Amino acid sequence: MVLETIGRRSGQKRATPVLYLRDGNSLVVLAANAGADRTPAWWLNLREAGSGEVIVGRRRIRVTPRLLTGGERDRVWWAFVEMYPQAEHYTRFTNRELPLIALEPAGT
Repeated sequence: MVLETIGRRSGQKRATPVLYLRDGNSLVVLAANAGADRTPAWWLNLREAGSGEVIVGRRRIRVTPRLLTGGERDRVWWAFVEMYPQAEHYTRFTNRELPLIALEPAGT
């Protein structure tokens, strides 16, 4: 899917391809940045703006982000790792907890 955000400094639209996992009505993304210690810019932009858009196939959906925590994060983490085993490998390169973000359709 493609995630579109507005740059928090530039104010320009940014498009980033990201892997996602469906979880109910949410599309869950991992802000891994391939295990780098730096948080990916798309997550910083999305968090600051409080909304963005995703393009999945031919559908464009306005979304709001929600950081997953606790047991919900644990459950979704293992589902994400099952789908994309490389995600667990990324944890070896950084001390930061890799954020899992639920992108929920705006207005829900």
